[in-house]
Amino acid sequence: MSSKPRFQQVKDFIVSGIESQRYVVGGRIPTEMQLAQQFQVSRMTVHKAIRDLVNEGRLVRYQGQGTFVNDAKPTSSFQDIRNIAEEIKARGHEYSARIVKQEQLRASSNVAVQLGIKTGVPVFHTLIVHLEDGVPVQLEDRYINPLLAPEYLDQDFSVVTPNQYLTSVYPVSDVEHIIEAVLADPDQCKLLEININEPCLRIYRRTWSRQQLVSSAHLTYPGSRYRLQSDSHFS
Repeated sequence: MSSKPRFQQVKDFIVSGIESQRYVVGGRIPTEMQLAQQFQVSRMTVHKAIRDLVNEGRLVRYQGQGTFVNDAKPTSSFQDIRNIAEEIKARGHEYSARIVKQEQLRASSNVAVQLGIKTGVPVFHTLIVHLEDGVPVQLEDRYINPLLAPEYLDQDFSVVTPNQYLTSVYPVSDVEHIIEAVLADPDQCKLLEININEPCLRIYRRTWSRQQLVSSAHLTYPGSRYRLQSDSHFS
């Protein structure tokens, strides 16, 4: 007998059905009553499992019609600085990374502007593909001021993400986000394993720690595999 809570067993059953395509996108899942009878639990228990999956974007409910499998893409809040590895693992999926570049170079004029430094001074650069269950979901192109993170290039970024390392060394005090829709260039499309005509989301993110500009990153997401969410609360 499983040691998992009963609502988690119901939730796992539904997720398994979605991933095996027993329940297809746009299709209706069994009713709360049917699932309660199948698992011999209360409807409240089933309701909690379904509510969690609705909140995660896997299911969608329509009043008077039932609960259906959503055309869900992984969701991230652009207002937060979250470690993508933790995001993926929280969804119950496997995280991995491909390190494309990990190098020191001279700052171009564009990079110098991004980091608030002089053109030609040394900077650290990493180019990393982040994967969810073996599928690329983010291309991270990041530049670092080496004076603020001198041991950055010594890290094993297949084990720890740049975000995770940097926030452990320099806790974020300020962040700037610019978001736009783009078409990735051919090299980026190859790394993301997408068609050259596929729209992408790109976040331009700069982070500060104690008024010091530490990092500038371009995060590119295939539009068909990811979505961004913003939650605002007003009193």
